Amino acid sequence: MDEGVIGISGYLTTAPGLGGRVKASPEDFVVDEVSVDLPRSEGGRYTAARLRTRNWETNRLVRELARRLRISRKRIAFAGTKDRRAVTTQLVQFEALPELLESLTLKDVEVLDTFRTDKRLEIGDLLGNRFRVVVREIPLPKEEIETRAEAVARELRLHGGFPNFFGVQRFGSVRPITHVVGRHIVRGEFREAVHAYVANPIEGEGDESYAVREGLEATGDYAAALREYPREWGFEKAILNRLAQDPEDFVGALQALPINLLLMFVHGYQSYLFNRILSERMREGLPLGEPIEGDVVLAARPDGRPDRDREIPVECNNLEKAAAQCRAGKAFVSGVLFGSESEFAAGRAGEIEKRVVASEGLRRPDFVIPAMPRLSSRGTRRELLAPLRDLEWEAGEGTLSLRFALTPGCYGTSFLREILKGPVA
Repeated sequence: MDEGVIGISGYLTTAPGLGGRVKASPEDFVVDEVSVDLPRSEGGRYTAARLRTRNWETNRLVRELARRLRISRKRIAFAGTKDRRAVTTQLVQFEALPELLESLTLKDVEVLDTFRTDKRLEIGDLLGNRFRVVVREIPLPKEEIETRAEAVARELRLHGGFPNFFGVQRFGSVRPITHVVGRHIVRGEFREAVHAYVANPIEGEGDESYAVREGLEATGDYAAALREYPREWGFEKAILNRLAQDPEDFVGALQALPINLLLMFVHGYQSYLFNRILSERMREGLPLGEPIEGDVVLAARPDGRPDRDREIPVECNNLEKAAAQCRAGKAFVSGVLFGSESEFAAGRAGEIEKRVVASEGLRRPDFVIPAMPRLSSRGTRRELLAPLRDLEWEAGEGTLSLRFALTPGCYGTSFLREILKGPVA
């Protein structure tokens, strides 16, 4: 996939990459969520369960859990979405009795632990993720793999992390369209948003998938598509079911999707803009881990995560202090996640942010969405550099095994692309 489609270009490190293949099997990409501490309470309102899954994207997992347990999706909560082609452990919460989970039988889903709590789990309620990754089919001898891995790691240590790009999973590994749907929603183009999701055939997605989407694109026959689309395409079929009843109700069709998926479309568009801003900053040679005059830095929380509610503009009189805080890991240089209440940085950093947003023809009010108010987004800021923790690796013949930890919202694949010097799905 051309990474430019999702706004990514360039590398922070200059050492040559390894090439190779990530996710040859789900077991080659293991992600363990580091959850917040939910206080346990006998007889609590919620049941929290730690699940180990294989080959399950989080939104589709929740949909299937709701169906199997015969409860509303609204009664299931999670802290963060996980990759599909992976083995993951994460905390999922249910407004249901623990006994319901004891009878759960779902392929490649294992219930590791359950407990009751009165605290509701929210998106973002995690401290980070730990990764165990194996890169295979590296076309280099073991000694060269070791040399190149060490060179990249050394550069990343000097920089203090890696570029905090939103990875391809944010947009769709096979069909990178999340941001395209979000762009249409923000512009009020609801028919185009629907068609970008349910039609819009893309090369590489498989012959059967391409053919049925191409058929809908050509005919606009929603009832026929509803009959022809595979049963497992639950989200697409939910949209088509609404359109088969009323072919002009595109807002209603979108609202047939769960709210967290709809939010992912708008957030995906904001992520695409952020990736472009980060790519441009790198292209212009501006530092990511050390502020320049005009930047906005985010103060660090006590646990080391950036506090997006504590924005500090960097001016000539506090530049030295802000730089020292960033070097000490107590602050982070940020880029804008553009929304209805966003403020741009100043100076050269602000010029980049404004230029990227202007190239999309956007204004702040565009992110107020009257037809679907819950999708409106005020915007925020995000750290440009992702801190890399506890990195260990071991080279083999044609392989590299890695262990590392990341803060919430940072993508393991964005770190791996620096190692491989190529896109990582």
